[in-house]
Amino acid sequence: MLYLFLYKSSKNYSLDMNFSTLFRKKTVQDINDQVARNEADGHNSLGKHLTARDLTAFGIAAIIGAGIFSTIGKASSDGGPAVIFLFIFTAVACSFAAFAYAEFASMVPVSGSAYTYSYVAFGEIIAWIIGWALIMEYAIGNITVAISWSDYFTGLLESGGLHLPQWIQMDYLTASKGFSEATALMNGGKSFENLSESLQLAYTAYTTSPTIGSFHLVADLPALLIIVLITYLVYRGMKESRNASNLMVVVKLCIILLVIAVGVFYVDTANWSPFAPNGVGGILKGVSAVFFAYIGFDAISTTAEECKDPQRDLPKGMMWAIIICTILYVIIALVLTGMMNYADLNVGDPLAFVFDKLDLKWMSGIIAVSAVVAMASVLLVFQMGQPRIWMSMSRDGLLPKRFSKVHPKYKTPSYATIVTGFVVAIPALFLNLTMVTDLCSIGTLFAFVLVCAGVLVLQNKPDIPRGKFKTPYLNSKYIFPLLILVGAIIAFTVNKKATMDFITNEKQINNPTTIVTSLEETQVKEVMTYLQQNLLVKDASADLEEVLSKFSEDDNAYENIVNSLPIDNNLKYESGFQLFKHKIPMWIFLLSLVYFASWSWRKNLSLIPLLGLVCCLYMMAELSVWNWIYFSCWLLIGLAIYFGFSYKNSKLNKQVISN
Repeated sequence: MLYLFLYKSSKNYSLDMNFSTLFRKKTVQDINDQVARNEADGHNSLGKHLTARDLTAFGIAAIIGAGIFSTIGKASSDGGPAVIFLFIFTAVACSFAAFAYAEFASMVPVSGSAYTYSYVAFGEIIAWIIGWALIMEYAIGNITVAISWSDYFTGLLESGGLHLPQWIQMDYLTASKGFSEATALMNGGKSFENLSESLQLAYTAYTTSPTIGSFHLVADLPALLIIVLITYLVYRGMKESRNASNLMVVVKLCIILLVIAVGVFYVDTANWSPFAPNGVGGILKGVSAVFFAYIGFDAISTTAEECKDPQRDLPKGMMWAIIICTILYVIIALVLTGMMNYADLNVGDPLAFVFDKLDLKWMSGIIAVSAVVAMASVLLVFQMGQPRIWMSMSRDGLLPKRFSKVHPKYKTPSYATIVTGFVVAIPALFLNLTMVTDLCSIGTLFAFVLVCAGVLVLQNKPDIPRGKFKTPYLNSKYIFPLLILVGAIIAFTVNKKATMDFITNEKQINNPTTIVTSLEETQVKEVMTYLQQNLLVKDASADLEEVLSKFSEDDNAYENIVNSLPIDNNLKYESGFQLFKHKIPMWIFLLSLVYFASWSWRKNLSLIPLLGLVCCLYMMAELSVWNWIYFSCWLLIGLAIYFGFSYKNSKLNKQVISN
């Protein structure tokens, strides 16, 4: 790299020209020619076994998993029955992105997904960034699914009378954080029995675990087991993976239809009122959980080289998978919120929980078995996707050559598959579900944004070979600015107070749990003494969180009580930069809208991929600022690897040197 820079400098090349090499692009023809040369270069071709039906099944296998069996409960408790609108909105956003993926997959029918597409549209540095970000979708996404699978599997074992120690079925972060929170709440007067079940389990896991010095040995061993088994299956071959996936899809679709058929008879329409109990804010609060329920349709594009007719079948597989899964998600959400009040659904296994509460334990058992199968199928698809991304990056010289090694017998990227197994298995022992779900969501949304932007960048370039599928064109020049104007009018009329609070950074009162868990033990005693002196509680040993929660049912009364407490204001309210920092992602989104409006006006952009870009960026903005920070740190690590190894070993770089 240094030699090349000095060489160019000696030839009076400008610094800008050197910088531009970061954005060197591959042409579609180059990619297709490279595939033809793979075997000669020692990269054996992958076996072609997949049809449109297989791809649809893979899409369903990837989408219907932790979302419908786990995260749908949290989303329903936040948004109420109106969570179905979030499912529909997310499906539409994913469909916009799917059009972009389908167009690229038809144009460049090779493994690599968004990584390869970005190489064509934006250049090498962006392709590397997106390839690095995709690790957060496939590898970290699989960590999430493995943890959820472990929860259902251990629950299934317990229902059969086999009880595993709590410390081998929970990750370290959940146990450690739960122990701290439980301790704070018990210092506030709450008894152990009155803690939530999840906090009780975390506290038990942490306190009963073996220790090495001061370190508590807590690790999710069932998650490790399923990852090892799935990695072995993926290593063995595409035919085996396809057959296993198709079987698991049939099983879980049958179970879901059974849940709907039985559950509909227990629906009480009174539970659908109020339909949106927490308003738009409550519905949107579940963005991360609901979007995670759709992650996976894009994994189909990583199998392009193993399709019999990728240009025809890939678009079909993606679209049918999204349509079928959306219909099932909406029906399941309506049935769940109809069978039980939305507020009671914030559990890790909502389907089994609901039927268990209705004394239909035979259904709970069936659901637990189907959840184990469903999540295993998601693991299978994601575990296939990651090695194929790395294989494509290796073919381009951005990763060591061994990552593109194809097994001579099984026709799979063998080395990359084994490495993926380690990358997923080790963190699954220690990371918690919420953290990896959000990281997976932001990495995937970032990939969707770049794929949609890539279609927009290439739409008017006549020298780009086109595939059989092209996104329907609708000029956004007037429509998109009009949509922004309508949104602004609604924000400043219908939702004026929330909009002005956002703009002026109006302070927000903390909820009871946040207040109690932030207090020292001496502060808790002072608060309880004050409440007792003012006749607000009778017993100084009462549960402080429960006391404040009762007042929080009336916003004005709660604010008056909190304002009078003898603690610092920074414990009562979130304000200033501490509040503003959480709004930074949304400000990025709003400023981006202005640029997109200008871009669409100047370039007559296609509306569908533009809406896909905007919807996915909006969902990124709904994630916390900490997710953006963690994601940025992850990208910086990736850039360090790129400039340390990939830039100088890139095949495009070697072509420049040879010329």
